[in-house]
Amino acid sequence: MEFLEKIYAAAKARPRRVVFPEAEDARVAEAMAQLAAEGLCEPLALGAVSEAQVAALVAARGMKEAMARRLLAKPLYRAAAMVAAGEADAMVAGADSPTRRVIEAAGMAIGPAAGVATASSFFVMLFPDGRELIFADCAVNVAPSVEELADIARASAATATALLGRADVAMLSFSTGTSGAGESVERVRAAAELAGFLGPVQADAALNAAIAEKKGMGAGAANVLVFPSLDAGNIAYKLCQELGGAQALGPFLQGFDKPVCDLSRGATVADIVAATAVCCAMS
Repeated sequence: MEFLEKIYAAAKARPRRVVFPEAEDARVAEAMAQLAAEGLCEPLALGAVSEAQVAALVAARGMKEAMARRLLAKPLYRAAAMVAAGEADAMVAGADSPTRRVIEAAGMAIGPAAGVATASSFFVMLFPDGRELIFADCAVNVAPSVEELADIARASAATATALLGRADVAMLSFSTGTSGAGESVERVRAAAELAGFLGPVQADAALNAAIAEKKGMGAGAANVLVFPSLDAGNIAYKLCQELGGAQALGPFLQGFDKPVCDLSRGATVADIVAATAVCCAMS
């Protein structure tokens, strides 16, 4: 079964309430209608400000009630507060909002997942040979610190478990084990030790069993690749698309306590439907 077919089947088996703060956008409205018709989720437009939303913001950030009510006048914050208050299970936004605003609203109201302090992104990479991998972070964190890299790895492991059924995480570098040195290698090494995952490891050792055995680094069966920088991650996924014929789904956000999806502002109706189904599968 193709990846998206599996995701759609999972979404239909357990429909989630998904709030769309940009429901007035024609693409979003059409996608909401399609999602409802196909039973993929229960799409919700923004409701009125509720006391539960106010309480969720006050509890999450310790802000005064008046400030919470001012924030709830903003659609992204109200949608995130609906999720935090249990009025929705997930939030899909970004069709008409920049990524940083979606992250700010989700971070303020929903907050981070347990053990994670850094919001990040991932792509689902689907290769012609049938392999399905998670690539992170390819869209949000430019030069992650040791702690941020560890957070990205933890969040990506949770993502892979939810979407792919297993998480074999490799934290990539130009060096495998102790074969090389340098600031970036040591940063990856420290992050791998902090998160408890394989690294630093070169991509071939992470993916090829024979090379992994030769270098004494894991089983060569990684399905989660964590890149040391945004440069590396973004370049890698685009090369896989252009030269390897891979399909890249995303980017999706991760690291929040509840699922949050950040759409591209150029997203089509089909993109929004697919992204929402992935978001539902993560909940």
